[in-house]
Amino acid sequence: MLVLDDVHKGYPSPDGRSEIQVLSGVSLEVKPAETLAVVGPSGSGKTTLLSLMGGLDVPSRGRVLLEERDLAGLSEPERARVRSRRVGFVFQLHHLLPQCTVWENILVPTLALPRREREGRSATETEERARRLLERVGLGDRLAHRPAELSGGECLRAAVARALINRPALLLADEPTGSLDADTSARLADLLVELNREEGVSLVVVTHSESLAARLGRRLTLNRGALEG
Repeated sequence: MLVLDDVHKGYPSPDGRSEIQVLSGVSLEVKPAETLAVVGPSGSGKTTLLSLMGGLDVPSRGRVLLEERDLAGLSEPERARVRSRRVGFVFQLHHLLPQCTVWENILVPTLALPRREREGRSATETEERARRLLERVGLGDRLAHRPAELSGGECLRAAVARALINRPALLLADEPTGSLDADTSARLADLLVELNREEGVSLVVVTHSESLAARLGRRLTLNRGALEG
């Protein structure tokens, strides 16, 4: 479902005279509905790796294939269309729109779908899925609340529902429990694993949390730009 083939990623140094290498020859395959944890020290390139997996960035060298499509070979508008339809993102900072209610935040990703797809789904169908997801993550009674009126754990649960609204094939989570206390982290970890099974979505999490990593089916360590099994 997702294949990284000899992926390298570097960025220009501040003086512009050299390149800082972040990823060096990363190869990886993620199967449909698989769960994978990527752990490693700060600065090891975990977030960069996740950005490449989701098409937010492209490699300096190598290939990233999502459902057999080479993301680096697509234009930015094409990658954006793939992201909106096939990839869901959950970040440590939930990035909910503060001026919007939970209900409005969940529906925002549907606006990025191609017009033909939006018109192919009835408003009732979309709203029913949004309502089911919010009930599933325990926010069925928070539809009219804004992010400032929610706890940190509730905001992240809303972000999970938002990430799933367009039925992605791949769910990417970047330190989703990093800002939460132990009990709330455990509940969010339970939720991610349960939704992986229920939705059949491949789940890749980069994390410092050993307890979260232990919940997932496979674990890899990213160290000095290389993956270790």
